[in-house]
Amino acid sequence: MTTDPRVKTLPPQFDRFTDTRDMLDHARQQSVEYGLDDYFIVDVDSHREPNAHWREVLEFMENPVMRSNSLATLDARGTMMYVPYPAPGGSGASSQSMHGRVPHQDPQAEAVEGVTRHRDIELSRRAMDAIGINVQVVFPTSLLGLGMSPLAEGEAQAAYAYNRWMIEAFCAEEPRIKFMPYLPLRSPEMALRIVREFAGKPGVVGFLVTSIRYSPVHDNQFMRLYAAIEETGLPLAFHAGPTWDDDWMKTMNRFISVHALSFVHCNMVHLTNWIINGLPERFPRLKVIWVESGLAWVPFLMQRLDHEYLKRTSEAPLLTRLPSEYMREMFYTSQPMECDDHDLLEATMKAINAETQLLYASDWPHWDFDLPGSILGIRFLDAKAKRNILGLNAARLFNLPEGPDAD
Repeated sequence: MTTDPRVKTLPPQFDRFTDTRDMLDHARQQSVEYGLDDYFIVDVDSHREPNAHWREVLEFMENPVMRSNSLATLDARGTMMYVPYPAPGGSGASSQSMHGRVPHQDPQAEAVEGVTRHRDIELSRRAMDAIGINVQVVFPTSLLGLGMSPLAEGEAQAAYAYNRWMIEAFCAEEPRIKFMPYLPLRSPEMALRIVREFAGKPGVVGFLVTSIRYSPVHDNQFMRLYAAIEETGLPLAFHAGPTWDDDWMKTMNRFISVHALSFVHCNMVHLTNWIINGLPERFPRLKVIWVESGLAWVPFLMQRLDHEYLKRTSEAPLLTRLPSEYMREMFYTSQPMECDDHDLLEATMKAINAETQLLYASDWPHWDFDLPGSILGIRFLDAKAKRNILGLNAARLFNLPEGPDAD
C-alpha cells in the first residue's frame, strides 16, 4: 500500500496537548481551496482562556488587599478569586467538553518552543494563519461569567486588571489581535473609567458587556456610560454565554437544551430592554453588536416586538419606528450560524440586512467553531456580500486601517 505524501498523518485523538496547526490542518487546506489570501477576513469572536496567566493579570489589580487575597487563593487552590468557578454558567461549563471528548475549557498545553513572544500570542497567530484570518477580536472565556460574581467590587477589580493586561501584554505586541475591554456594569464608575482610560489604546476596537448578568441595561445609572462610549465612536458588544444557574435553565436535564437556549435567552432579554426603553433614540450614534447567539432568534424577536409594539405603543414612548427597524441597524456575529435549512437562513439574512450588518466570527477554539467557508459556501450570497461579511463590515465598524475599501 502506498501513502500519498500530500496527506499529513494526524494524531488519533485531539486533546489539549495537540498542536493548533495539526488541529486546524483541514482549515488550512480549506483556506487554500477557497483562496482566502484574496479576502480581508476579520474574526469578530475568538477566545483565549486567561486562567493560565492569572498571576500576570493580578499584577494589574489595584486594590492591594484583593490582589493579595487573589494570589493566596491562586497558590492554594489554583483558582481565580472573584471569578465564578467553573465559569461561565456553573456546572454548564464543565459540560462543554463532552467529558473530555471535545477540547473546550481546558487550557491549551501544546509545546511552544523557541518563541520569544507571549505564549498565547503565538497560539493566536497559529490559529489565525491556519484559518486564514487577518485580524482577530479576542474575548476571555472564563470571564464571560464574571457578571455573576457575588462581589461587585471583585468584578470591577478583576475586569480592570484583565483589561490592562490584555492591552499591554497582547494588543501592544500583536497588531493583528484586537480587544474589547470588559465593562463591569455593577460598578458604573469603574466602567466609565475603563471607557475613558482605554479608548484609543492599541488594539481597542469597542467595549464588552458579558450578557450572563441580571443588570437591567436600561437602568439610568448606565446612561453616562453609554454617552461616553458613543463619544468614542466605538461599538458596544453584548457577548452571550451558557448558564445552568438561571431558574428557567435549571428545569432542563440536558446540557444540549441549555446550550441551545441560554446563549440566546440572555441577549434576547438585553436587546428587548435596550429597544423598548428607547436607547437607540437616546444614543443614535452608538453602534451595538450581539455576539455568539447565532441568528435564528433575530427574525422571531423582530416579529414579536413589532406585534406587541403596534398594540401597546404607549409603553414605548421614546420609539419613533418599529422595533425591527432599530434591530436592522444593529450588528450580529455569525457564529454559531444555524444553516441546516438554507431557506430559513436566507430569510434570516434578508431580515437583518446581512450584507452590511453581519460580521464573521469563528468562536475558535470552542467545539462548535465556524471557518470562513461557512460564509463562502452560502449559495444565495453574492461575492460582494461574502466579502463584506467576512471582513469589510468589521473593517468599517472598527475603523481598521488594514481593511481595503469595500468598493
